[in-house]
Amino acid sequence: MYLKSLHMVGFKSFANATTLSFEPGMTSIVGPNGCGKSNVSDAVRWVLGETSAKALRGSKMEDVIFNGTDNRKPVGMAEVSITFADCEKTLGTDYNEVTVTRRVFRSGEGQYFLNKTACRLKDIQRLFMDTGIGTSSYSLMEQGRIDQVLSSRPEDRREIFEEASGITRFKADKKEALRKLEQTEANLLRLDDVVREVKRQIGSLQRQAGKARRYKELRDELRKFDVYWTARKLEKMDGDLQLLDGKINELGQKIHDLHESLQKGEAQGAEWRNTIVEIEHSIGETTEERATAQTRLEHNHDLIRINRDRIEELRNLADRDRRDLHRRHAAFRRRIPCGSQDCAAPCGQPLHHLMGPPIDHGRASVP
Repeated sequence: MYLKSLHMVGFKSFANATTLSFEPGMTSIVGPNGCGKSNVSDAVRWVLGETSAKALRGSKMEDVIFNGTDNRKPVGMAEVSITFADCEKTLGTDYNEVTVTRRVFRSGEGQYFLNKTACRLKDIQRLFMDTGIGTSSYSLMEQGRIDQVLSSRPEDRREIFEEASGITRFKADKKEALRKLEQTEANLLRLDDVVREVKRQIGSLQRQAGKARRYKELRDELRKFDVYWTARKLEKMDGDLQLLDGKINELGQKIHDLHESLQKGEAQGAEWRNTIVEIEHSIGETTEERATAQTRLEHNHDLIRINRDRIEELRNLADRDRRDLHRRHAAFRRRIPCGSQDCAAPCGQPLHHLMGPPIDHGRASVP
């Protein structure tokens, strides 16, 4: 088995999609300080399941995402894929190539994929056990790690030797089996407690069972009485229902008769309403005629009053004219002697040709 390729997108300084291809044998990456050599080893460590942000030279896991520059915006996701070839014998799989992919978002959500299939970190760690590939194994040795291993405790160095000897998987299986045994023992203890509690409650449960049986018998007997009482009650209700049906029919007939009487009353009321309308129409016409006659009467009264005032005025004028004529006649008699040639009337008569015809005050005309 050998490392075939490493694909990085948005991981630290690798903003663009970058693929590093490796051939069997020794491969080295050289370059000046700050060119990203350490980021390549961090990418390998991270994709294999590193969960410590400090081991990746960061304060939190989101720091591995490309954070942008003055000329480029930050990205929202980092993804690294590592591919191993000739894996059938070493990993015990049916695939010649195995690709492990890890993805993280700025929201903190992370995903693992094995050959583009979602999986758990535990599955990846178990796959690479006893192969020397892992975040804490001897396959990744950063600067200063060898001195740290040589100066560390024997227990820490033993983990590296066990990984190289291929017994890590068996130790992990043993640890998992011991954990399951402890859990089983704890379950057995709880089961014993449950058994003791159940035994303690058996007497109470037997009494409760007896009460339940007695309750069931009484319930069945009560159901019989209930059925009998319900049947009798239904018979009584049937009789009452027949009586109510008779009353309903009788009331229905009364309602029918009242409906017919109501229709007759409505017809008679309609006739009366028509008669009232005709009477109101006649009253209206009579009222109009009365108003017209009243208007004519008031007009005639006004004419009579006007004519009376005119007659009175004419009488006053006539009396005034008569007095004037008498005064003029007396004046002429004093001025003109009897037998004068200007007087055609006999001596001693009034001057009728000057006075005009007599006025008949009793036959004054009224217009």
